[in-house]
Amino acid sequence: MKFKPLGNRVVITKPKHEDKKTSGIILPDTAEEKRSQEGIIFALGEGKKIKKLSLKKGDKVIYKEFGPTEIEIDGKEYLIAEDDDILAVII
Repeated sequence: MKFKPLGNRVVITKPKHEDKKTSGIILPDTAEEKRSQEGIIFALGEGKKIKKLSLKKGDKVIYKEFGPTEIEIDGKEYLIAEDDDILAVII
């Protein structure tokens, strides 16, 4: 399924990573104490007439911990966030 965010919203993918401890136990993302706040821009809305988005597809970003909405489409997890939920671009 194809989709595009509306207005000043962006779609973010969360990077997959497993944390392997020295004992050999692998902890999935769901076992993390603190949620990761990094992601990669997957799709962008067109922005508002007054304000265009300064982000581009593929940018690695840091976002607010509880700002974005989590969704699942075709078995893949995404976050939909407003541009104000993006705190920084990682260079």
